[in-house]
Amino acid sequence: MAESLHTVTTMPTARQPGCPFDPPKELIEAREHGPISRFPFPGGHQGWLVTGYDLVRSVLADSRFSARKELMRHHPLIDYGDIEVPPAPPGEFLLMDEPQHSRYRKPLVGRFTVRRMRLLTERVEQITAEHLDAMEKAGPPTDLVTAFAKPIPAVMICELLGVPYEDRGSFQENIDKFMSGETSDEELIAAYTATQQYLAELVAAKRANPTDDILSELTDSDLTDDELKGMALILLAAGFDTTANMLALGTFALLQNPAQLAALRARPTLTDQAVEELLRYLSVAKQFHRVALEDIELGGHTIKAGTTVILSLNTANRDPERFPNPSTLDLHRQDGGHLAFSHGVHQCLGQQLARVEMRVAFPALLHRFPTLRLAVPAEEVTLRPETADIYGVKSLLVTWDA
Repeated sequence: MAESLHTVTTMPTARQPGCPFDPPKELIEAREHGPISRFPFPGGHQGWLVTGYDLVRSVLADSRFSARKELMRHHPLIDYGDIEVPPAPPGEFLLMDEPQHSRYRKPLVGRFTVRRMRLLTERVEQITAEHLDAMEKAGPPTDLVTAFAKPIPAVMICELLGVPYEDRGSFQENIDKFMSGETSDEELIAAYTATQQYLAELVAAKRANPTDDILSELTDSDLTDDELKGMALILLAAGFDTTANMLALGTFALLQNPAQLAALRARPTLTDQAVEELLRYLSVAKQFHRVALEDIELGGHTIKAGTTVILSLNTANRDPERFPNPSTLDLHRQDGGHLAFSHGVHQCLGQQLARVEMRVAFPALLHRFPTLRLAVPAEEVTLRPETADIYGVKSLLVTWDA
């Protein structure tokens, strides 16, 4: 029997005051009505919003739902009118289906294995210690986003792909601009264009003089320069922004949950579980879109071919039918299986790198600064808007007893 049909009329763009870690209230209410709701997109397209864990997971694993960019003609906040969306540029495999998707992903899989990423632990420890040293030397207060959360993943992904040290500042700044959700169209286009130009030059440099990095390794393949440029863009943007926001927002969440923070300080062996729970609880990659390639039955309803479906990962990871007391941050939680890294063929390629970075960074920060605390009231912490692809904090002012 079909679930009762609920309609979400507009996509919420703000979280409840005092609840920076919870999904917007309207999305939680939608899930309470059932795991799937109708969603009328601006412009009139009748789509769907999926908020329940089981249905989100099933869509992510179903090849009948497409991730192709050229099919993403409908946006939950913007009416695109009759504008035609072009296919994803070569190499940008997150916005492709099989077999194109695997053409780009397969050469990378062996370079992001659990074993290979764990071998990087010592380097992550060095980078983390260097930034903690700088924080300690500068003294409190400091913005944890710029002093700690952004630099660690930025340095790591740039080293893996062979971005020269002197280029990392400007590169990070441009990535910030087209991921923040607050940049003007002109700034966004300028930042994207500059990044594309830089990556084209970087690929050419690696072909001419290969070094010890993933991008150089990939030049010894049948991939074209344009394909390598697109792959590098995906890896750099995803490998930097998501982890940076997890480190900052995760620290904020721990500071707002003193009992959980104390448990993690007392038991460093809890770190792996803590990272998984923070990933579930925060779900910084909030949602994905898919388009039905044929008529598909989902949750007792027929999704017509060509229909756009919004997958709400943050409500799926807060589904009480999957996670007991889902709105509670519980670092002792044993029931894994969260969707923070997506699921299916598009599951995050760099998830093991992100885990290594968080497993090193969180305990190192808490050990170095045992009195770490917010330097401003929690309600004054500036948050990224819901319009940003990745949720997080824009700034996190912290202090400690020097």
